[in-house]
Amino acid sequence: MDDGSTVVDRVERSSPPVDPRLRRATIDDIHRLKAVMAEAFFDDPMFRWLMPDETKRRARLRRYFGIELRYFALACGRVWTTGDLSGAALSLPPGAWRAPTRVTLMEGSAFGGRLYRAARVGLAIEWRHVRESHYYVRDVGVLPAMQGKGFGGALLRPTLDRCDREGLPAYLEASSDRNAALYERLGFRLIGELRVGGSPPLRLMLRPPHSTE
Repeated sequence: MDDGSTVVDRVERSSPPVDPRLRRATIDDIHRLKAVMAEAFFDDPMFRWLMPDETKRRARLRRYFGIELRYFALACGRVWTTGDLSGAALSLPPGAWRAPTRVTLMEGSAFGGRLYRAARVGLAIEWRHVRESHYYVRDVGVLPAMQGKGFGGALLRPTLDRCDREGLPAYLEASSDRNAALYERLGFRLIGELRVGGSPPLRLMLRPPHSTE
């Protein structure tokens, strides 16, 4: 039985303040991080549309992010997390932004009867994805109790610093106005918007590299 919600409850009830120190996540962190990401994205507009049943959404999100972390982000890119695993940022390096077919098929099981809808969204995201060399910020999530305190930006900093050192842009899709506002403060700019079959909008955002001089 998946007790991810219990993991999250323990994090939110803990008395010490969140540890802002960052480190790269490992496979041993997946169990906790998939529960944290499920909480972070529980009210996300796109996931609400794709997983409308609130009684099943947390379990579906835990499954989705468990696959995402183990078979895609950790296998092909990097996952940055806080010292106490209160959030995570999943990023992919140049040339690795497409999810392997095996991962896409596995993640499809998380959407149940909305699989066709999720597949259409996934195909549209891939079609509109920038083709120039870049780092792809796949997901950024922080526990709800920790949101609005700068941890999302802190989690992104290692990836953005790497972009600046290598002279490469960063790209992402923002699924809410609040997230888009955060990314704008970090230097991202809106380059387009995506809607699929009545879905909430995804804001396509690109951050050019900043000078390190």
